[in-house]
Amino acid sequence: QVQLVESGGGLVQAGGSLTLSCAAAGNILSINDMGWYRQVPGKSRELVARFVSGGNTNYADSVKGRFTISRTSAKNMMYLQMNSLKPEDTAVYYCNYDLWIGGGLNDYWGQGTQVTVSS
Repeated sequence: QVQLVESGGGLVQAGGSLTLSCAAAGNILSINDMGWYRQVPGKSRELVARFVSGGNTNYADSVKGRFTISRTSAKNMMYLQMNSLKPEDTAVYYCNYDLWIGGGLNDYWGQGTQVTVSS
């Protein structure tokens, strides 16, 4: 089993910063990719930032230059540094690990952490 726990969300004024953390426990030896997503009520969950093969990163256009994804060498901790926050960044943020387990790809999600940016 794999458990993901996010932390670091909260209320911040526009222009401020937050750092989200994701702690992973369990069988995370075979990671396909890992990243952060966010969701607002009534909308689909959307990609924020992600590590893909070779250690490369993808960012949503809306956060490029403001957000930075990082992780520990053991890949059991992942972070999202969010700077110059905007009200439209308000959402529940989820970390995601996509793992090879039992011969197939398995998606794991944390419980989410709320980020609210006030104008």
